[in-house]
Amino acid sequence: MTNQINTTVIMKTFYTIILLTIGQSLSAQQSLTELQPSKEYENILVEKLTTDEYASCYVIWVKKEVTAHKHEHHTENLYIIDGSGKMLLGNKTIQVKAGDFVTIPHGTIHSVKVTSEIPLKVMSVQAPEFLGKDRVFVE
Repeated sequence: MTNQINTTVIMKTFYTIILLTIGQSLSAQQSLTELQPSKEYENILVEKLTTDEYASCYVIWVKKEVTAHKHEHHTENLYIIDGSGKMLLGNKTIQVKAGDFVTIPHGTIHSVKVTSEIPLKVMSVQAPEFLGKDRVFVE
């Protein structure tokens, strides 16, 4: 049990460092809170910030919802930049809002329904690199 707790703390610390590093490198270009969509979109817009063989980082805007899916080989870490929503995470439902950090272990079914009047804006860091091949939608 202690090993599992230590591993969880180490992984959360690791991902927090990644998020802070990305945030600092972007601050010279543009603040994540000031980042705006580059085009019109109906429900979801995904814009890549960085990627390499170890991790991919995106800003995602959601107006309505993201349907239930899982990633077979990726852990996804979300930092909620703006908005709020109700997120299915495995077998529980959680409320998310600006400032929240959520870790979604690989293989975990997840979805979100936006509950705010403004779009949900999140930074998503997926490790290892996300190539779009392991997303599996579920009913």
